[in-house]
Amino acid sequence: MLLQLFLFPPQASTNALEVDLLYFFMVVVCGVIAVAVVAVMIVFGLKYRRTAENTVGADIHGSMPLEIFWSAVPFFIVMGMFAWGTSLYFKISIPPADAMEIFVTGKQWMWKIQHMNGRREINNLHVPIGKPVKLTMASEDVIHSFYIPAFRVKADVVPGRYSTMWFEATATGSYHLFCAEYCGTEHSRMIGQVTVMDQADYEDWLVTGNPSPVEVVAGNAGIALASPPAAGSGSAGAGGAPLTPVEIGAKLFQEKACFTCHLATPGGIGPILTNVPGHEVEMASGEKVLADDAYLRESILMPMAKVVKGYPPAMPTFQGQLTEDQVMSLIAYIKSLGGSAPAAPAGN
Repeated sequence: MLLQLFLFPPQASTNALEVDLLYFFMVVVCGVIAVAVVAVMIVFGLKYRRTAENTVGADIHGSMPLEIFWSAVPFFIVMGMFAWGTSLYFKISIPPADAMEIFVTGKQWMWKIQHMNGRREINNLHVPIGKPVKLTMASEDVIHSFYIPAFRVKADVVPGRYSTMWFEATATGSYHLFCAEYCGTEHSRMIGQVTVMDQADYEDWLVTGNPSPVEVVAGNAGIALASPPAAGSGSAGAGGAPLTPVEIGAKLFQEKACFTCHLATPGGIGPILTNVPGHEVEMASGEKVLADDAYLRESILMPMAKVVKGYPPAMPTFQGQLTEDQVMSLIAYIKSLGGSAPAAPAGN
């Protein structure tokens, strides 16, 4: 029975071992220091306890070498923890350039997930083994926290901003997914699973949607599996295939009449969107801002917050008119323009 007691989840990502090593190092160091301090207190308490009524303690002025020792040693130990932790923090916070992107939206009380080919899931996340995965996450209501213990990754998902997380799975199988931030009465039910598959199986799943063997086992164990999008939801294209985020964004770009202001050539009311993402944009105030996902989101929902130099503050706000999923799709479309002109999508 004792062999079946696991205090920690399995290490199933490239960063899991280093996170555990840092954690155990800190536990051991703090434990050793705590035991040493308590032991010295007990020894000194016994050795120097008062044995007679009129005993007077000796006048001790201290030792400079001793003072330096017990100040310097903890300082360098703590700075070592800081350096190690900072290095690991940056490592797990900055996704690799070649990471595949997946959109995640937190909502009371579920995780809505969309892959770049349009495949959608609820409270389930399928990823390939050995491939860096970047999650771009947003919340539709309150603060949530996306937590995969086996991967040693957790990130708060806050309303009004984007959060990112990345990992690279190292073992196939099924792993727990939790919301680690109390988000309301059904918080404890905001759980799911991450299924890590071989690359070939993952690509097959993206196209066919057939569950993997581990999904079948999980389903038999009572874990809810994702359902396909409901008919008429506007998320399916020709032949019933799901629309990709870029395709959904292209439709929204036309439906919201964005192309009437953001032309392919100079002269429009709004700026040209070609090659904007990832570059600096000069504001009317003279400030230069990096056009990352957060900037694009703000420009869609609160366009008056930052007005591009040379253009009038004429764009209406879309706050309350678009869901977080739709905003993500619009951003995906804008980022897909690249060197091509943002022409209006064909068809209605």
